[in-house]
Amino acid sequence: MTKNFWQHKTLSEMTGDEWEQLCDGCAKCCLHKIEDEETGLIFGTNVVCQYLDEQNCQCRDYAHRSVLVPECITLNPDNLEQVYFMPSTCSYRLLAEGKSLPDWHPLLTGNKESVHESGNSIRGKVICELEADDLMYHLTGEWD
Repeated sequence: MTKNFWQHKTLSEMTGDEWEQLCDGCAKCCLHKIEDEETGLIFGTNVVCQYLDEQNCQCRDYAHRSVLVPECITLNPDNLEQVYFMPSTCSYRLLAEGKSLPDWHPLLTGNKESVHESGNSIRGKVICELEADDLMYHLTGEWD
């Protein structure tokens, strides 16, 4: 693998391993979101998918996530038009928009905990969908 591959390759040129390494492990994509049908605005919540391990911010069944949760978006180079649904700090979204990785990204720090240490993950900030009531009671504001 090429050092700093994300600076030399487009998203569609990346290998599967490189693609997976772009994920910073924040788990913000696992937050439930609500879209206002009239305005198209998307609002975030503090509610996460039941399959998310909230401590390590990883799916408990990553290989089958799209089967278990059909609305789970599995990003790939062919569906990057859906990147708007990802958080503004998402590496895939940033690179698709021609921006750089944030300085706390594990690929830059060499430390998988840097996303958590910087406060850019969901760790300690969420509730599981199995424990939550109506999502309207868990809104966190307009999705960025």
